[in-house]
Amino acid sequence: MWLEGRTLPLLADLVVLTLGHLDAEPDEEQRELSAYARAHGLVHLPPDFTADSDLSALRPGEPVLVRGFGLAFVDLMVLLTEGRGGRYEGDAYVPSGREPVLYVGSRRGVPYHSKIGYGLTGVRPPLPRFLGPAETDALLARPDGFDFRRDVWPLVEKELGFAHYHRLFTAHPERVSGAWAAFEEQYAAAGPAERAALVASAVPDPADRLDLAALDRPLDGVRYGSPEELQAGLRRYIEDDLRRRHDPEHSPDLAVFLALLSVYGQLVRLGDIGPWWHGFFSHLASGPPGPRLRQMLALSRAGVLRFLGAGMTVGAADGVFRAAGATVPGAVVEARALVEARLPHPTVERARDPLLRSLHADGAAATPDGLLAVDRADGRVLDRAGRPHPRRFALGPHTDARGSGAFTRPRTGGPAFRQNDATARAALAFLGPPKAPAAARRQLLKESS
Repeated sequence: MWLEGRTLPLLADLVVLTLGHLDAEPDEEQRELSAYARAHGLVHLPPDFTADSDLSALRPGEPVLVRGFGLAFVDLMVLLTEGRGGRYEGDAYVPSGREPVLYVGSRRGVPYHSKIGYGLTGVRPPLPRFLGPAETDALLARPDGFDFRRDVWPLVEKELGFAHYHRLFTAHPERVSGAWAAFEEQYAAAGPAERAALVASAVPDPADRLDLAALDRPLDGVRYGSPEELQAGLRRYIEDDLRRRHDPEHSPDLAVFLALLSVYGQLVRLGDIGPWWHGFFSHLASGPPGPRLRQMLALSRAGVLRFLGAGMTVGAADGVFRAAGATVPGAVVEARALVEARLPHPTVERARDPLLRSLHADGAAATPDGLLAVDRADGRVLDRAGRPHPRRFALGPHTDARGSGAFTRPRTGGPAFRQNDATARAALAFLGPPKAPAAARRQLLKESS
């Protein structure tokens, strides 16, 4: 390994790469948008780490299109409002006059769900139930591999539903029909269609039933007649989400959160399962705290924040950027600035880190999504023939065994901790026990005799 400023290489017995999130070269779409911005005097900020971005080109009062409604957007929102001198007085936002007007949209068109604002009381759902180590081992042992949607998602769906209904039956029995033991037995044996019928008969109120599709894409099929109707509708959606996520009467939501953590701990063992799961997980389990969503409502009422809805598309023509969404058909917003509010995708091919790119060029394998392929047992880097390198290890979001560093709660055996422990054990086993100097060994033998 060569280090900057050294004339000789640094020799090491083994290397563990723990690089974290990395800068990346833009993909083709981002290159085209940046080139268009340069040619027409526009502002285009590609995917980046929001706190490190230079936002000075986003001018006060001007519209800014923002694509992305996750935590990167929340950071951007804070920097461009409070960070420019605005303040909150109760439920109202008082602008400083230095804010741009943020037009935000995404594929879902809604922010991530609020963090849950209460603790769990009573019986915890006994997890894992339908997706634990045995089921994960069986998936990994399949000679022809597995497909996430066909083979894995049904287990995830069943696990989340189990946690939801266990909590509903045990904590809110007045809202169900029958006893949990009978429901659980039928639920375990039922397929998807039978489970839907079972839930419909045992849970009278549809609001108490788990609808993962509606949670994931709440604006699917929703249409508003004007942008102003959309603003009011999205504010109602956020207000409802805040109420629900802070009301223990909806404690099955917390049970689903716990099931998501359990599932996540299993899925990291399966390697690169595509980006959809990580987006779904983040939307349900990794949202902003309630106060940030209340600030979002205040900014919307103040006109500093405008919602574009779901299915956001971005184009560049006639010297401007244009954005539209499916939620208000025909509505188009023009702006001279576009911000991509998300992290760069952690691909080894486009990573700006020269060490990671040279590792890939030297024969390290990458998955179809561009992640560095590693041995899931201990994090050793795989070559293109699937063989683990004896001296090279890698951990973090650029690998296909990425485990979130978040959600490492006490006594839960967080995925990131388990991965780190496995890599540390493998590294220590490779290095072997330290050899004591001869004099020290003789002294130890003398003392023990």
